Amino acid sequence: MSETEAAQARASGRDRSKTRVSLVMDTIRQRIAGRALTPGAKLPSVRNLASTLKVSVSTVVEAYERLVAEGAILSRPGSGFYVAHQAAPFTLAEAGPKLDRAIDPLWISRQSLEAIEDNPKPGCGWLPPSWLPEESLRRALRTVSRGDGAVLADYGSPLGLPALRQLISRRMADHGIEVAPDQIMLTESGTQAIDLICRFLLEPGDTVLVDDPCYFNFHALLRAHRAKIVSVPYTPCGPDIDAFAAVVAEYRPRLYITNSGIHNPTGALLSPVTAHRVLKMAEQFDLTIIEDDIFADFEHAPAPRLAAFDGLDRVIHIGSFSKTLSASARCGFVAARPEWIEGLVDLKIATSFGGGRLTSELTLQVLSDGSYRKHMEGLRARLALAMRQASTRLQSLGIRPWIEPQAGMFLWCQLPDGADAASVALAALEQKVVLAPGNAFSLSQSATSFMRFNVSQTLDDRVFAVLAAVLHPQS
Repeated sequence: MSETEAAQARASGRDRSKTRVSLVMDTIRQRIAGRALTPGAKLPSVRNLASTLKVSVSTVVEAYERLVAEGAILSRPGSGFYVAHQAAPFTLAEAGPKLDRAIDPLWISRQSLEAIEDNPKPGCGWLPPSWLPEESLRRALRTVSRGDGAVLADYGSPLGLPALRQLISRRMADHGIEVAPDQIMLTESGTQAIDLICRFLLEPGDTVLVDDPCYFNFHALLRAHRAKIVSVPYTPCGPDIDAFAAVVAEYRPRLYITNSGIHNPTGALLSPVTAHRVLKMAEQFDLTIIEDDIFADFEHAPAPRLAAFDGLDRVIHIGSFSKTLSASARCGFVAARPEWIEGLVDLKIATSFGGGRLTSELTLQVLSDGSYRKHMEGLRARLALAMRQASTRLQSLGIRPWIEPQAGMFLWCQLPDGADAASVALAALEQKVVLAPGNAFSLSQSATSFMRFNVSQTLDDRVFAVLAAVLHPQS
């Protein structure tokens, strides 16, 4: 054998050795990530693992030493190797069923958030920046900047700005919800409010009930809290009551998360009869309800609120101004019974310390100067027109709305027969159009042919051109 051939053979042997070491390391990492090996657990002995994986003892020794260097495992001389007490990073992708990425809620959110500003995003859940009250925000920024310097630099109080909580209390009274300002805690968003409530009320493995379909981030958030999720079909007037009764009796969920105002994604409104029956079953089965009401200001007339009927006994009510005012200067709130607010305040301090004082002051300024009311009047009219236009153009392509919503920004639509929403979304993404296929909203994966359209983001001609090309390629 020549020197060159000998060198190549040695290199090949080293490559095979590295591959075997990587195999052992990946095996141990997977067992830790899958919780087959928990923090503090003893790893298989070097000889046993070598025999199991059919590699040499020296290969396992090298793999273990590298894992020790990474901090994944610990070496205890004379005793063996143990999983480090720091658990492997938790990933949401591992927490639920392996869904096609086209119908993964995190995928939809990332595509929408990372899309180039000029690209159409009919699948996103917010208004275009030009539809929001930019001049009111600029005016509020100027006012706040000239005020108390502490507003620009200091922490807010744990409950949040008192004047804004008092204003929110009065606004909630317009929806029939009587709540004192001290029962309201400001948050940075509706999502943070739900996250804090889940931290407060849930333990890993608890069961939570959601609508089917529902806002897709509920699924992701609940998986992050390691909850067991069950669902109930949603109808044009609320959850299917017979199915609701069967699910709560069988699974005894700890929480039910829903929209009782404008439902996301369907645009439906809860009826008074359905609301009363839901609350009766909540009392019977000791069920707590999170009422997500972030679309309240889009309504032309207030729909029934569970919190109004319940008096904030079993219902926790949350809201936000991110959809109507600014997604950049975010401000939300949670209203609940006094003893729960105390616990939520402690959690808020533990997880985010002080509140966002500057955004609270901005929100208060815009809500107080009269411009917000005028902005919302114009916005509701603009959305109603966009709803009619989008519905007409979508129907011309064979895309049929499930209902004609009374208000809001969403159309929940069924695609033409045989069309798969996930495939349509992938094809549209190649043309820089972000869509929201139905199964991202459906725990039961029964919305294969459905899609949610945000009418404020749908009117771009490019959206309809892409949909026509994907759905009717022969035309």
